[in-house]
Amino acid sequence: MKRQNRFLDALRFSHITNCASLLQDSSTLRASLNKIFRAALVPGLLVFLSGGRAYCKSSVSSDLNEARPTITIGRVSPPPKLSDFLGMKPDAAMAGKMLKIDGFIQRTPKDDVAPNQRTDVYLGYDSNYLYVVFVAFDNEPNKVRAHMTVRDHLSGDERLDMFLDTFHDHRHAYVFTVNPFGLQQDGSYEENASPNYDSSFDTVWKSKGQRTKQGFVVWEAIPFKSIRFPATPKQTWGILFIRWIPRNNGSDTWPRVSTRIQGRLSQEATLKGLDSISRGHNVQFIPYAYARSYRALDTRDPNNPQFTSQSFDPRVGIDGKTVLKDSLVLDGTIKPDFSQVESDQPQVTVNQRFAVYYPEKRPFFLENANFFQTPLDLFFSRNIADPLYGVRLTGKVGHYAIGTLFSDDQSPGEGVAPNDPLAGKNARFKVVRISRDVGKQSTIGMIYTDREFAGTYNRVGGVDGHFKFTPNWTLDWQGVTSATTLPGGPRSAGPAYKFHLQRTGYQFYYDLDYEDLSPGFNTETGFLGENTVDQFVPYTRTIPRPALRPDFRGLGQFITYRFRPEGKALISWGPTLYVDPVWDHAGNQLDQYYDTGLSFELTGQTYIELYQSGDHELLRPQDFSVLPSNRTYVHQHKGVYVGSQYYQPFTFSATYEWGTDVNFVPPPGQAPVLADLTHGQVLMTIRPLTKLEVDNTYILERLTSREGGASIFNNHIIRSQWNWQFNPRLGLRTIFQYNTVLPNAALTSLEKTKQFNADFLVSYIVNPWTALYVGYNSDQQNLNLIPTSTGTELIRTNQFLNDGRQFFVKFSYFFGF
Repeated sequence: MKRQNRFLDALRFSHITNCASLLQDSSTLRASLNKIFRAALVPGLLVFLSGGRAYCKSSVSSDLNEARPTITIGRVSPPPKLSDFLGMKPDAAMAGKMLKIDGFIQRTPKDDVAPNQRTDVYLGYDSNYLYVVFVAFDNEPNKVRAHMTVRDHLSGDERLDMFLDTFHDHRHAYVFTVNPFGLQQDGSYEENASPNYDSSFDTVWKSKGQRTKQGFVVWEAIPFKSIRFPATPKQTWGILFIRWIPRNNGSDTWPRVSTRIQGRLSQEATLKGLDSISRGHNVQFIPYAYARSYRALDTRDPNNPQFTSQSFDPRVGIDGKTVLKDSLVLDGTIKPDFSQVESDQPQVTVNQRFAVYYPEKRPFFLENANFFQTPLDLFFSRNIADPLYGVRLTGKVGHYAIGTLFSDDQSPGEGVAPNDPLAGKNARFKVVRISRDVGKQSTIGMIYTDREFAGTYNRVGGVDGHFKFTPNWTLDWQGVTSATTLPGGPRSAGPAYKFHLQRTGYQFYYDLDYEDLSPGFNTETGFLGENTVDQFVPYTRTIPRPALRPDFRGLGQFITYRFRPEGKALISWGPTLYVDPVWDHAGNQLDQYYDTGLSFELTGQTYIELYQSGDHELLRPQDFSVLPSNRTYVHQHKGVYVGSQYYQPFTFSATYEWGTDVNFVPPPGQAPVLADLTHGQVLMTIRPLTKLEVDNTYILERLTSREGGASIFNNHIIRSQWNWQFNPRLGLRTIFQYNTVLPNAALTSLEKTKQFNADFLVSYIVNPWTALYVGYNSDQQNLNLIPTSTGTELIRTNQFLNDGRQFFVKFSYFFGF
């Protein structure tokens, strides 16, 4: 199994060559790290096992049942301005006109003590806007972290969050976030989802910020027409504020939002006083015009690949949105275009048995994606590769949350030769999801998905639920069944189940995940493949699980305890343990996987972890036909992870991993074999200037023979992304990425590949929908197109061939009625 790591940030591009050299010559490093494992990891686990009862001491204290505060906001006239508060308090003209909130409580690194820094918030409203002014004091104002960046990209900065639960159901909230310059990030928060925060929500609002000698001040104006709320004259909302201070791992909240209780909205305050405020837009249109000039390699006919080009290729499309009864949102798109969306972050894709997960990035499919979430991933929108149209209805009516989506996909008919019978045919997707609130924090629901193409279908339907038993314990469950027909093949069908029990808290965390997929189960609208642990410690590496697939029955358990000295340097530390045995339905144990680690949280968002994982992985003749019978492969990894944001201009993370793994791509006719593994990943973000951010990635994946040490393959991936934000609207983005696979033909069936891609984008963004983009992309690979007796053929060479390039201009504009 391959480990996909999630890191805080990344390493300097100019150091990548040195890092590669270090990873290549690693025998001394391995010997040293093995000593560290014997000295630190094993004793740490003994402490963990002997101290398991200590979690009881961190149980929820009775004072957490205290009544939540209620505040009453008043109208303000004239509207406040940023300049009214630059003295770190209201000036004479604004004094006493806005509701003042103070008394923030520290949430991290310590819970329920005096705040890291003083924060005051001032609230007021008129018929059209909710006004918010944050006055953020700082004892060391020169250490406040802020930089000029593109919208929705405030990572590493100090941030101020405002949560607005406009239906006061303690389940859903809008989140408005600003950095000290007043740059914006908005999203939605779902109390019972995983992850809770959804960054896809976008709306139009105003904000400004300025640093001062005592900290910084930020002004916000949230138009009521930009959010949804009940159709009543007098409003009652939920509200809470969070101030994030990354340099000391700090966060302060008002009201108190304890880490000892799962969730945030259950701990919100109540906001009253809003009366006779304006309603939102009922209709929105965002038309766009797009034109490109391109040259690309057409490989639809494998016997006759050829270049195609066009000097002027225009198109137009439109996105629309209408609000029904102030609760349901109907979205539609015709000929959507996603040219401005940046490419995926690099991942290792060689020597993988199962599909690698790439998150969705396209705006239409990101928005309100949480409405379609269920314990099993039954709607993975990237399965819709090239839609011609899409319609989505989402929203909440009373206790019911509704999500429906209908779309087509042109890619199946576009990916075959023009003379293929399937050419020009589209797949069609339907998704229906309904859930109902039960009690204060629980839900029950159903889902139905359908993909149809060329007379075949895949349909999945079932029920699910989320139950919150206590402030710390929750249970998610789901039961579904599928039916599938394939061209010329038999019909298959079967059920699938999932149960997820989770306990979160200040120190003790436990997670149990049972998944059972029958041999006949399949989902073509969802995702099966790469799988990870839903863990409590978000700042460390992501722990992989055995890949989810049909004929699968697994019982994964994750447990961790955090000792919290909360000193000046060491904030917390603790061991983790994960075990996940997997069987097929014939009783064969497919995996006997374990992962154990010891991690340390230091100030400055610095994290260190030592870990070891292993697996007894069973391969069957049905997995690899060259195997005469079932064969078990025993392999293990050891690794070290280090990440830090201590120094904001230079933040990084790095992983080094070694051990054994299976070579799943041996030469034709040979069975998979065990091999020695070296894996390294180095990432770094450099912010040399306020307006410039450079993100760099280097990944090495290497297998070598256990007999003689000969190289099987080396996979190198290098990526560098530069973002220059001239002002809040105008920005320049460049991405350079190089990927190469260097195989040993005697030991693997992989081909030698080299690829270099360059991407340039100039963007002028007035708001999330009114924007101008000008971009250029070029791709080169070690390919050559040669003539044959029947057409042409692509072969791998040692020279680069430009197999695709494109220049485009796109303009979109927002109309609201």
